[in-house]
Formats: sequence, structure tokens, C-alpha cells
Amino acid sequence: MLFYLQNEIDNCSLNLLIKNMSEVNSIANMRRVYQLQSLLEKDANPDPIKQFENWWMHAIETKVEEPNAMTLATCNASGKPSARIVLLKEIKKNGFVFFTNYQSRKAKDIEENGFAALVFFWKELERQIRIEGLVKKVSSEESDEYFSIRPRESQIGAWSSPQSSVIENREFLQENVLKFSSQFQSGKVPRPDFWGGYIVEPAVIEFWQGRPGRLHDRLRYSLSEHHDWNIERLAP
Repeated sequence: MLFYLQNEIDNCSLNLLIKNMSEVNSIANMRRVYQLQSLLEKDANPDPIKQFENWWMHAIETKVEEPNAMTLATCNASGKPSARIVLLKEIKKNGFVFFTNYQSRKAKDIEENGFAALVFFWKELERQIRIEGLVKKVSSEESDEYFSIRPRESQIGAWSSPQSSVIENREFLQENVLKFSSQFQSGKVPRPDFWGGYIVEPAVIEFWQGRPGRLHDRLRYSLSEHHDWNIERLAP
């Protein structure tokens, strides 16, 4: 009888433990309580690029990990979306620059559908920035300039990888690295003509600040036909 009761107690304890673990690990129960930062119209710069730079400098000063990592979303001619993380390499007065292989899937999407979206998420600051706009290639001179300051390994890597193409195995890349390392061993590595930069010229930029109770601050900048920026508050 005592053995039976002990087994019942053990089973109840195990079931309770499993239930508690299930609740703790449940995706639905994962949430973060945001702090008391605000994003108010009176504090926002009327120019969204300058507002971005303000937040960017704050991210740098507070040592946000990889603040230049951004999601790039593209669509092909059929409207099929694709997204990936790329790195911001320059903030210009007319947009945001990144570099890639012009034969990659993202580049083919851009060629078919010249619009894209960017998303920055800086969880340490409870901030998100969404950008939508037209994508254009930067000049060959700009691409040459940036390529020249990349680490040599990255330069060789640009030649070695037919980005987004199906390859047989890892050895294929390693053999290409050896081939191009040998080819360019006597001098600087030139930029491949299939590699370069793009700029996303924004038509819409939204700044999102986390707030308690999921009542987040959202300010959207929209470019008018007169090239002025209109600021609107969106419901969270």
C-alpha cells in the first residue's frame, strides 16, 4: 500500500514537473517586458536618415552586437518573397548600402522587381527600424573602393563562390580558393565584375520603440511626391 502511494506521489510530481516545463518552454509564453523608453514626435528628427543616424550612434555607443546586421527582403517577378541577413556598409543621405554577388538570388530578385525592404532589430535597445524602397546598383567606382578595403580572404571568397548556385560539395569551394589564391598571389585582388554594391533608396521608414503592455511607439516617415517627409503615428 505504501509502495503504491509513493508511486502515485512520484507520478503526480513528474506530471507536475512536465507540465511546468512545458509552460516554461512554450513559445506562446515567451515574452519580454519592454521598458519605459519613448519615441515621441517632438523628439524625432524631421529627416528619417538623420533620425536613423541618431539611433545608429546610440546603438554603437551602447555596444549593440552587430548593429549593421539587417534583414533584406526581396521579391521576384512572380511576387515570391525571399529574406536573408546582410550587412549595412554605408549610410548615405539618399539610402542604405550593402554589397553582394550580382548573380545571387537576391540580385536576381532585384533585377526582376526593383523594390526591397530592410529591417534592423536592436533588441538591447528594444528598437526596430523598417525600410521600404527602390534598389539601385552603386557606381563601379564605389564598388571598387569598398572591395579594395575588404580582407584579402573575403576578396578571394568573392571570386571563389558562385553565390546561390548548387555546388557538389565543400571541396569545390576549397579548390576555388586555392585556384584564385594562386592566380592573384603576385598582386592585389581585383573586384569581379559580378560583385558590387546596391543602395536601398527609402520611400518609407518606420521607427519602432518597444513599450510596456505591447503599446509600442511607431513613427512612420513617408516620402511625398514633392520629396518631403510626412510623419505619422501608427497603432502598435
